[in-house]
Amino acid sequence: MSQSTQDAATTTDDAQALAEEAAEELRRRMNVDSIDAAVVLGTGWGGTASPLGESENEVVATELPGFVSPVAAEHSPTLRSMWIGAKRVLVFMGRNHLYQGIGAASVVHGVRTAIHCGARSVILTNAAATLRADFAIGQPVLIRDHINLTAASPLESGDFLDMEEAYSPRLRDIAREVAPSIAEGVYAGLRGPNLATPAEVRMLRTSGADLVGMSTVLETIAAVDMGTDVLGVSLVTHVASGEAGPTVSGEAVRQVGAQRTDELASMLHQIVLRL
Repeated sequence: MSQSTQDAATTTDDAQALAEEAAEELRRRMNVDSIDAAVVLGTGWGGTASPLGESENEVVATELPGFVSPVAAEHSPTLRSMWIGAKRVLVFMGRNHLYQGIGAASVVHGVRTAIHCGARSVILTNAAATLRADFAIGQPVLIRDHINLTAASPLESGDFLDMEEAYSPRLRDIAREVAPSIAEGVYAGLRGPNLATPAEVRMLRTSGADLVGMSTVLETIAAVDMGTDVLGVSLVTHVASGEAGPTVSGEAVRQVGAQRTDELASMLHQIVLRL
């Protein structure tokens, strides 16, 4: 399926039909009837895939209808079916971002496809900059709410969508059972790829944001629209622009994740076991 075909799916119904088509092909290629959950591995989280569970099968997403290849370093178009305990989980080894010049429908196509495959829970992970002095680099933080500053939405038609509990209280309770000391915060999603300016950082703090990144919010909207529980987890990889901290680079961000691979993989594994 070409990118132009995906972009032509301008209504939510069109996009859902394309995701359903992709799900049918994915199930056929993976020889599975359904999956129980989906995990999207963001920047810095790629190393958690292997220790997360028992790998069953892999598919290249770009061979399925509607998928385009990620452009961010570390993000792969590979989809991996894994067993975590008694649950079959679809793991996305990367994601697409709005800053690639693609539409919101393309950004959320993977999440919609996973839900059409049967996923009842979606775990979205990302790398984020902290806006708070008490969030340390290398610390995972649960997302309790978000601020969508991308000027986009994957919903092009339909009724108003209630986002009051977009990040499932049930799944956050499960995460706190696994990691009792884990903090929570509000995630601000920007379009990117440019980082926030010092003035924008001050504005974000005033708005109530604790973290800032370039993903997750559109995927969350799409999943909530489909009635699926969402758990969002950010890995704090750097300090937001204009504050004292290490120089921000893609490699530095990835190194933070690499240093916490075992801890992050164990946390995700235990969460999925309890879903």
